[in-house]
Amino acid sequence: MAENSESEVLAQELSNLAGKVAELETRMTEIEVVIERLESAAETTSRAMEEISRHWDAVYRAMRRAE
Repeated sequence: MAENSESEVLAQELSNLAGKVAELETRMTEIEVVIERLESAAETTSRAMEEISRHWDAVYRAMRRAE
């Protein structure tokens, strides 16, 4: 009788763990999507910063010629 009870408890615990693992897998998938979006935003920001830098360099060169 004790063996059945112990087996039942173990089965319930394994079932609970399986549910938690499934939830974690779902969350990881969602996190991977967010990471991809953040990487894309970082690349866009980097390109924009490079463009701004080029514009400021051009302004600086123009100001130096005016002197």
